[in-house]
Amino acid sequence: MSELAAPSPHPAALRADPGLFVRRTESGGEAKIDFVVQSMHCAGCLRKIERNVGEMPGVSSVRANLSTKRVAVRWDPARANAASIVDKLASIGFEAVPFDPKLIGALDENEGRSLLRALGVAGFAAANVMLLSVSVWSGLVSDMEPETRALFYWMSALIALPAIAYSAQPFYRSAYAALKHGRMNMDVPISLAVTLATTMSLVQTVVNARHVYFDASITLLFFLLIGRYLDVQARNKACSAAQNLLGLRATAATLVEADGTYRSVSIDSLEPGMIVSVAAGARVPADGIVAGGVSDVDTSLVTGESVPEAVKTGAHVFAGTLNISAPLTVRVTARDENSLLSEIVRLMEAAEQGRSAYVRIADQAARIYAPSVHILAASTVALWLLMGAGFTAAITNAIAVLIVTCPCALGLAVPVVQVVATGRLIRRGVLVKSADGLERLASADTIVFDKTGTLTLGRLQLVNGDAVAPADLAVAASLARVSRHPLARALADYVGMRPLPLLTGIHEEPGQGLEGHLDGGTVRLGNRLWAGAEEGDSELHAGSELWLRRGDGSTLCFRFTDTLRVDAVDAIAALKARGFAIELLSGDRMPAVKAAAEALGIATWRAEARPDAKIARLKELAAQGRKVLMVGDGLNDAPALRAAHVSFSPATAADVSQIAVDFIFQGGKLGPIVEAVDVSRKSRRLVFENFALALAYNAVAVPLAVAGFVTPLIAAVAMSTSSITVTLNSLRLNRGNGGVERS
Repeated sequence: MSELAAPSPHPAALRADPGLFVRRTESGGEAKIDFVVQSMHCAGCLRKIERNVGEMPGVSSVRANLSTKRVAVRWDPARANAASIVDKLASIGFEAVPFDPKLIGALDENEGRSLLRALGVAGFAAANVMLLSVSVWSGLVSDMEPETRALFYWMSALIALPAIAYSAQPFYRSAYAALKHGRMNMDVPISLAVTLATTMSLVQTVVNARHVYFDASITLLFFLLIGRYLDVQARNKACSAAQNLLGLRATAATLVEADGTYRSVSIDSLEPGMIVSVAAGARVPADGIVAGGVSDVDTSLVTGESVPEAVKTGAHVFAGTLNISAPLTVRVTARDENSLLSEIVRLMEAAEQGRSAYVRIADQAARIYAPSVHILAASTVALWLLMGAGFTAAITNAIAVLIVTCPCALGLAVPVVQVVATGRLIRRGVLVKSADGLERLASADTIVFDKTGTLTLGRLQLVNGDAVAPADLAVAASLARVSRHPLARALADYVGMRPLPLLTGIHEEPGQGLEGHLDGGTVRLGNRLWAGAEEGDSELHAGSELWLRRGDGSTLCFRFTDTLRVDAVDAIAALKARGFAIELLSGDRMPAVKAAAEALGIATWRAEARPDAKIARLKELAAQGRKVLMVGDGLNDAPALRAAHVSFSPATAADVSQIAVDFIFQGGKLGPIVEAVDVSRKSRRLVFENFALALAYNAVAVPLAVAGFVTPLIAAVAMSTSSITVTLNSLRLNRGNGGVERS
């Protein structure tokens, strides 16, 4: 591990033991790892990686992302390992580095510096060669002698040839690696174009021809490098919301020893149970519980809220949040890799590494690039020769075709939008879990809400606890403690830590309640039907309720109050304004559901809906051609959330990795849902705009290049401009402030 801590890491150091970076999947049956492949420059590289690694025995999933240059691999540990995957990538010409958030920034910086040095050399040479060319151009219309012209050409060659040999290395290395392993990438035609233009110029110089093209060759390379460098910088800016989140990590922790002394330690060394001191103005180093002190903590990472939260002894705090007002001591509850921040990073990485349908369309369009561009260039040479043009003119036009057909813009049309969108949403309190979630959300036209814990805060309070016998209350709380349903949690919180009877065989029936055994009898806690309660006066209660059925058949009602989320009315109105049909589908009782629906202005609602009834309603809407967004609490609504076209769920820190939905919104407001809808629709519009820009560029530039109206220099400028334009267009997604206000 000492090599991995070096300030200037080299890929070989990280490749030494890639197994250190292997993680287990959620089910624990498969291993997974993320690699960084710096030499992946185009859709052809992406397809080559996915096809070859995907064919390895034991590999179940390979996902490459061109914008982040990441490759996510899953495999069966019994049939493959990380080292064999690295070797496989090396055998097809790609050097893979295990993704390490602490070091990957240095690798990106090294690539940028390398391109900048090459760009500087090319720019210096281009300026000097252009000065000599201006002299030649002037001489061609005056009385410059052929010998003088030849001298200027040889001087241009002495400047251009070494500069091209150095500055073209990023393209040559990539092209050589591709050809060596029997594949093509976009740097092959670029390298071929630069080589042809330079060789042709040298031959023309040797024979003292009237025209040479050293100025075009080096200037072509100069503009290609400008495009590549700006492209790298733009992609780094949009690169990864997950990497940006890691900047919130504390760099070290102040450990409080048993004897009261303080010691600075790495956050990697923190274990549950340790006590750390967090100074005012410092970030909390690990998830934990406040053991001492009172302060305000910036919890925007967790809740999406900009207003600091007051914390005191017993409050939960999370790694990456900022302690604002006063020192705190915190008892660590989770290691760094198990912290909420790490969970969020993993979710964001999974979303960014995924492949939406739009990406697959772009990949299919780029698939025909490699053979087509070379056939087109060869056809251009043949066409111009058949038309009687000279060999020089034919080759010059073919060079322009090789350059202008680069599919960079098409390859970047979707991934950059996807990465920018996930980054914007996480800043607004929305975690994107599904790669194609944004795509499906943009097409949704109907929203079905659950009530408890979704439209309401789920911070329920038991209102009739004093009227319940202590023995009954204890039995109900014993069942409630094993559930994460908001009503069960409220009941358990009311009882606190008092001793409870031990029930056996406890299990939870989603949407119904809990069942266990006590003294040989069956005890149930759940809704009225689950408990078998009779109709009664409690129907008039507008709040939520749980029913307890004892072994002797007697029933007892626990009543709760809940409040709507503070911006629920505004959020529902905003969603209606965006054209959504809104429904409320709840398992709660009719009085409570009716009161919530009337308060929010939701005309279509249904109470006491079992999980199968919710699924049936979603299928009914789907049969009508509706694309339904389901918003539920992710616990008892899991079947309905899976059945919906796209799904949202609120989440506490402990729920983040457990909910099988497409999006998770944090905090106490519904505004992030409106924000996600706006971002998804804008993302779709930008994707179509990027496709249009890429296709329009090729539709115009390729025929002009074949027809001889585009010089190699103009082709280089056009190709670089198209790629940069698509990337900058994607970055527009960061502008504006969609949704309802969150403050």
